Amino acid sequence: MSEETVLTGSAFADLTGKRAMVTGASSGIGRAIALELARAGADVIVHYARSAAAANEVVKEIRGLNRRSESLGFLLPSNDHSSFVETAWKVWDGIDIWVNNAGVDLLTGSGAKLSFSEKLNQLWHIDVEGTVQFSKAILEKMKPVQQGVILNIGWDQADRGMDGESAELFSTAKNAIMGFTRSLALNGAPDVRVNCIAPGWIQTAWGEQVRDEWQQRVIRETPLRRWGLPEDIARLARFLVSDEASYITGQVINANGGAIR
Repeated sequence: MSEETVLTGSAFADLTGKRAMVTGASSGIGRAIALELARAGADVIVHYARSAAAANEVVKEIRGLNRRSESLGFLLPSNDHSSFVETAWKVWDGIDIWVNNAGVDLLTGSGAKLSFSEKLNQLWHIDVEGTVQFSKAILEKMKPVQQGVILNIGWDQADRGMDGESAELFSTAKNAIMGFTRSLALNGAPDVRVNCIAPGWIQTAWGEQVRDEWQQRVIRETPLRRWGLPEDIARLARFLVSDEASYITGQVINANGGAIR
């Protein structure tokens, strides 16, 4: 093998010079993705809904990696997705990578106390409509310049089922996102790639406080015998938005430690 064909660790999934937007990037998976893209060389816009201080901390960390970063606030749901995309596009005169990660938290805090109908309404408008409207608006900007990557976030159990009321809600929303991803990829091709990551049991805020029975269930249902971490999703995201994944589009890729139930 010649020296030219060897990919070093730093060269693989290199994003130097790329401009990225990550929605819902002030905490959890979104934060991990934003930081990982910056480590790969990308400049990153950090979107937040209410947590401006947390978003600015992420911006500070990214700038500490010698990458450009700005925070942009936008409260979902909204009817002005296109205007927000236009604002983000103008920050650095273009966006190469758009990650739709923003979603409503219905498992902790005040969201957990809502009725079924209220939860469904929030999931639909924030997770589904937010993903669809942002994707359509950014695709319109990417197509004319003939480049770009859109990455969505689904759920590994959405298309195979899980017991419980929360599962009914999340499977409804995330299946919609996963199906939308496949269709949008056809409309984006050949210039814009569109994929979706379907995380399994990821230890975000909810996973850090669940009862022991849930901890045991996660271990039992995951062949790798551990929770996933936001960083596990972030590393997959880095690959999927890089040139190394240039032949991958329209895919929903599970990141779930091998779980099949």
